[in-house]
Amino acid sequence: MARGAAFGKDTGLQFRMGLTLFGLGLVYAVFAAVIVVATKQAAAVVLILGVLLVIQTFAADKLALHAMHAREVTPEQAPELHALIDRLCLQADLPKPKVAVADDRMPNAFAVGRSQKASTVCVTTGLLELLPPAELEGVLAHELAHIAHRDVLVMTVASFFASLAAVIVQNGIWFGGGDDRDDDGPGLLAVIAVAALVYAISFLLLRALSRYREYAADRGAAQVTGRPSALAAALVRISDGIQRTPDRDLREVGAVQAFYIVPPSVKNAATQLFSTHPPTEKRLAALQRIETQLQAGRTV
Repeated sequence: MARGAAFGKDTGLQFRMGLTLFGLGLVYAVFAAVIVVATKQAAAVVLILGVLLVIQTFAADKLALHAMHAREVTPEQAPELHALIDRLCLQADLPKPKVAVADDRMPNAFAVGRSQKASTVCVTTGLLELLPPAELEGVLAHELAHIAHRDVLVMTVASFFASLAAVIVQNGIWFGGGDDRDDDGPGLLAVIAVAALVYAISFLLLRALSRYREYAADRGAAQVTGRPSALAAALVRISDGIQRTPDRDLREVGAVQAFYIVPPSVKNAATQLFSTHPPTEKRLAALQRIETQLQAGRTV
């Protein structure tokens, strides 16, 4: 049995991850080709894009934790938190991730990392103060499900494409070749236009994958803990906690928002259409169906 198999194998998630990587890889290749034609610097472009992708893959977790001012904690510093994760990892036969705590009043949690053996689960101090142990266990199981499903790495790589395209669109003049030659204009416009298209496609693919992966992680957590109601209660508490958090304490989290169990944007109803997460009400309904199935003795 594969490690982490207790969280369940979601073929729908696997298909979406493969489709997302294929789609983004295709548009990224076209994107790179357009830049090469526009700049006439094939070797330099390939090298730069390759280096950026490697940095994103191997350093994204550290950048995310740094952005949230998170610190890794030892079992001595957070014994109850480590105990919950130890029990869940043992139960699911999953390598134990690093454990971090972010000093943030907003109740939330996220997982980052490039593999099951190189990952980190981070919770905020606001979450630790808000949730009772059973509900905290449900949240931790949800984050471990992301690691077991390996969707954290896919989201990290996929986010790279969108982020790079956005930077180029916002700073397109940098790619004009460094002088005022008239023949640079069409090339620059082509790069910006393709970058905008890449960003739009990346945005749609990321939203579709991100929303589905939350349902998959909810199912995995419910399956491992056997208490979907505890996770449902935690989602309600976290959403309410974010609503009560002052706007000045809702940090600008950028791409990290897609990794939270509940996005800070839940406070703004106008952004729900473009949210990285499904509506909390739909997640609660799905967890209720799982609860019914478990009570009836059926598998999730």
